[in-house]
Amino acid sequence: MKIASYLIFLCYTGLCWPVSALPLAPNGGRPEAKTCPAPALSRVTVHRVDPTETLAIIADKYNLNPATLMGMNPAWRQKDPPPGTEIMVPPTDGIRVELAPGQTWGQVAQIYNVPADMLFEVNGCEETAREIFVPGVNWSDVPSPTLAWGQPLPGNSQITLAYGWRLRPGLGEVAFHSGIDLEAPTGSAVLAVQAGVVAFAGERGTSGNLVVINHNDGKQTRYAHLGTIAVSAGQQVNQGDQIGRVGSTGRPDIAAPHLHFEVRSANELGWVAEDPTNYLNWHHASSGAGGQGGLGD
Repeated sequence: MKIASYLIFLCYTGLCWPVSALPLAPNGGRPEAKTCPAPALSRVTVHRVDPTETLAIIADKYNLNPATLMGMNPAWRQKDPPPGTEIMVPPTDGIRVELAPGQTWGQVAQIYNVPADMLFEVNGCEETAREIFVPGVNWSDVPSPTLAWGQPLPGNSQITLAYGWRLRPGLGEVAFHSGIDLEAPTGSAVLAVQAGVVAFAGERGTSGNLVVINHNDGKQTRYAHLGTIAVSAGQQVNQGDQIGRVGSTGRPDIAAPHLHFEVRSANELGWVAEDPTNYLNWHHASSGAGGQGGLGD
């Protein structure tokens, strides 16, 4: 049986763009994965900033909203990147969203008022995707925190890998680093940055030994690759309590011992990653920590 192809246009707030000319499944459902385009997040362009360029100028060159580039490049939300900096440019306006456990395409589509099947196709028809691109949605800044935060390690630590879009070393692949990697000797104490309740404590895939703490202000912090864990799920912790020790469990992409630390905010999409340096009153970047290194947990 011959199946006709047709061109889909996805429209949002008056903006329309073609998604693809793909055949529908015989039952009218989603297109087969083998016929779908590559996921939007795999088609991000790496742009090297020229001396005369600002984010607004770069956005105009790619026919994008400057807010899109700010959302994709957290380090340059408050100022323009210097010449020579490599920034990530998505194929169209939109935002990156991390799906909450159990969240469906239909739920995300309803939140952003886009067709679920089109959203599914824009993201390569990947049933198990954890991070997706929602086209046509403008990024907006996150309010600054008002509560005083502690630090996840004793003393000051070097940031060996910053938050945001990064290139995997030697592979040329673009991926999103959802936290910061803090250099620390193996066995160093890992501390809760705020009081809260331990939501998870145990082994979890590439994160290795992981501790997740929910805080009263709607934030969540995550501490990955721990060598040992000193707390259990459901336990109440105070700011500064030791929750584990630095290790190298899981699959870190950076060989040097470090703590992978994340901050997330609760909203209708679940727990959405934010730049941890917006919440810590100290951070020191080592040479190259501005985002030219590889991706790591």
